[in-house]
Amino acid sequence: MARARPSRQELIRQHSTAEIRTRLETENRAGYLSDAVYGGIDGTVTTFAVVSGVAGAGLSSDIVIILGFANLIGDGFSMAASNYLGTRVEQQLHDDVRETEKHHIDVYPEGEREEVRQIFAAKGFEGDDLERAVEIITQDRNRWIDTMLTDEYGLSLIRRSPVRAAVATMIAFNVIGFIPLLAFVIAWFAPQMMTHPYMTSTFLTAVAFFSVGAIKSKFVDERWYFAGGETLIVGGAAALLAYLVGAFLGNLIG
Repeated sequence: MARARPSRQELIRQHSTAEIRTRLETENRAGYLSDAVYGGIDGTVTTFAVVSGVAGAGLSSDIVIILGFANLIGDGFSMAASNYLGTRVEQQLHDDVRETEKHHIDVYPEGEREEVRQIFAAKGFEGDDLERAVEIITQDRNRWIDTMLTDEYGLSLIRRSPVRAAVATMIAFNVIGFIPLLAFVIAWFAPQMMTHPYMTSTFLTAVAFFSVGAIKSKFVDERWYFAGGETLIVGGAAALLAYLVGAFLGNLIG
């Protein structure tokens, strides 16, 4: 379900000169919150799936802690590495296309001007306005190249750091993914304080699922409680499946 649309008064406030300037400056900077959100979701889902599978098999809390931490370290690094490589590929593609356009402009600028002309003609420019737009764009080499990247190739000019993307993913995966293990760690250090670690872990994980899903709604056109509920249902389904498989294998082996 789509979020409620802002009123006219709110739109007027959002489109003041100062607000527009601030929004454009913010939106034109690389952000890594989405990496953290999805890292947190994946960390919580996979760790609680491990916890549920082990609990379903009736194994001890020691096994839960060992396999849970192994998942945090192994899967967390794997996801961070994948995000690093994916972001790195995007960066390399961006660099390759930029160098290609530089070469095209240096060797055959007339052809590149015609591409700019056709791009702006498709936007509705014509006559003197079209020629003036082409002249303005091609007067500055960097602006010319940026225009080709965005309008010809559909690439963003915002460059994201592969290292920062990977670090954001890894930290969120481990920090939020640790929540399902928290009750078992407490039970291991102080058994008298945690008599039912799996039930406590289930509650804490449900809260984590919903909270991370609600944060996810920042990036999609969805109400926070629907996004939170969706993540809770998906995560719960993964945990239930892991629990049933663990219980089945536990009974089969036992």
